[in-house]
Amino acid sequence: MTVKLDHHHRVTAQKIFGHPINHNIKWVEVTSLLERFGEVHESHRGNWAITVNSETISFGPSRAKELTEDQVIRVRHFLQSLGVSEKDVAA
Repeated sequence: MTVKLDHHHRVTAQKIFGHPINHNIKWVEVTSLLERFGEVHESHRGNWAITVNSETISFGPSRAKELTEDQVIRVRHFLQSLGVSEKDVAA
């Protein structure tokens, strides 16, 4: 899947792929990025999920404004499963 990322989405993706793991990634930035790939929604339990090609993947609750380390890793793996790599978002 090839998706062209604008500057803001590229910066968010760089944070997601960063080493060490960035702890200042806001959910609002990530949901905006994920909307480039599919439909993003929040369940009644506060879990963020994305549906791409009729498959839904949940990233857990979003009680805080920033993603947890585990959530960053899950989003990173999800982006990789879509063919987005660290090289694709490099400056």
